[in-house]
Amino acid sequence: MQVTIRGRNVEVTPRLQDYVEKKVGKLDRYLPTINEAHMDIAVEKTRSAEDRQVVQLTIRSKGSILRAEERNQDLFTAIDAVLDKMYRQIGRYKGKHHDRSRAGAEEIGGEEVPVTIEPEEIRPGRIVRTKRFGMVTINPEEAIEQMELLGHDFYVFFNAEAGAVNVLYRRKDGNYGLIQPEMA
Repeated sequence: MQVTIRGRNVEVTPRLQDYVEKKVGKLDRYLPTINEAHMDIAVEKTRSAEDRQVVQLTIRSKGSILRAEERNQDLFTAIDAVLDKMYRQIGRYKGKHHDRSRAGAEEIGGEEVPVTIEPEEIRPGRIVRTKRFGMVTINPEEAIEQMELLGHDFYVFFNAEAGAVNVLYRRKDGNYGLIQPEMA
């Protein structure tokens, strides 16, 4: 498994890098199909000192992405907390994946890259960030699972049933909506 660490407003010291690699390396025991793990560590200026250290962990496994984020006043506590959250997500993922494979369904696919935009970077009328991601053909039910695993409110995927790119989104009433674009 390839582990990458990126620091924003914080120096990634050898001690910090060793700590992260040791902790993240143990994820392989619970989900051996992990290809890569990416940890973003940031120090943000907030009014509350308790939320200044932000740690985000993203892992890729067989076309699926799991993501967790934690905030704390202590960096190492935030790292431990994000790993605890990731262990829970892996358990959920393995449970859903196991149930799905027993039912004879296809493997979950699709990729999404989380987008984080700081409020001070946003200027009306401009594109402030562009992301590219590979898409695997999946059905809407699998897209719901991927969206839930990522903790996002929307998910872009190539719909196997419709044969086109679709957008799945969470509605305020807790249900889901599906946008199927058509050429005008």
